[in-house]
Amino acid sequence: MINRASRGGHRDVTRGFGIVGCGVIAATHAEAIGAVEGARLIAVTDADAARAAAFARSRGCAAEPDLAALVSREDIEVICVCVPSGLHAEVGVEAAAAGKHLVIEKPIDVSLEAADRLIAAARDAGVRMTVISQHRFDPGLTELRRLLDADALGRLVLGEAATKWHRTQEYYDSAAWRGTWALDGGSLLNQGIHYADLLRWCLGPVADVTAKFTTRAHRVETEDIAVAVLTFASGALGSIVTTTAAFPGSAQRLEITGTQGTVVIEDGQITRRAFADEGPESAGTAADRAAAADAAAIGASAHAAQLADLLVTIEEGREPSVTGQDGRAALELACAVYESAREDRTVVLPAAPDGDAEATRK
Repeated sequence: MINRASRGGHRDVTRGFGIVGCGVIAATHAEAIGAVEGARLIAVTDADAARAAAFARSRGCAAEPDLAALVSREDIEVICVCVPSGLHAEVGVEAAAAGKHLVIEKPIDVSLEAADRLIAAARDAGVRMTVISQHRFDPGLTELRRLLDADALGRLVLGEAATKWHRTQEYYDSAAWRGTWALDGGSLLNQGIHYADLLRWCLGPVADVTAKFTTRAHRVETEDIAVAVLTFASGALGSIVTTTAAFPGSAQRLEITGTQGTVVIEDGQITRRAFADEGPESAGTAADRAAAADAAAIGASAHAAQLADLLVTIEEGREPSVTGQDGRAALELACAVYESAREDRTVVLPAAPDGDAEATRK
């Protein structure tokens, strides 16, 4: 149980949560809500009423017939948006208009226009919004962030982010929206967006992107392999590799290198750290590889930490650690990768506001 009072010294307040969309990731959100002190899952809804009812029974909460009914409940203050990615803004805008704080699953949406519309809706309604980037709360990432803030790695020169996972054709066939440009995006926007976000979080804004993508192992609209070379505004270079075609799948990996040190993270844990003034050190190997092969095998502890952070910011009246603009920045990077691959050219950021993943369809 994450005790948010101990984190921020706030009074004991229970805040009701609702979940929109009862697919795979909804279970992680429900578990995370249950792990945060002062948070309670009140009700859920889904386009499939039977699925919502079954989910509600399993979680001991109510099932509402539609989004309007869910957001009209006065005992719900926070809405977790767990619908397909291309519907995030549509659902989030309606929830914000009803005065609900927002937790948006990654990515923020599939187009920058939709992201901007959602950010504006939350701002205009005066509600807090966080976009799920739970790996920023992983132990290895919090330690890396501390090292970066202390300039322990020296001048940053190189960063690498790799998500080499395996998804079967059955995974894509399990829902019509999976692997589509309009509602999902491919291996980068769905699976790899987390570590792409972490790379940017560590190395700062991206100046330009040169990329390739292809579809080699699945019957889908989108790519199942993407490779990108990045130039950061600082002058550092970086790379992103994502795929859902790598059997049996391996740990998500982030490597950050500076003039005075290197840190390697696998699945949220530091596996190697070496500094010029200390000599090389190994921190072992990350144990949890399950998500590399199974979309449902995602622990809830980091989600819970991000939800707890949101609740503290609601009480303090400040922005959460991961904002809507952070989610937009990660999407902007993904859209630039897709644009570069589609047009076979280097793309300079910031991208145009109407950039989107769907525009990269073949």
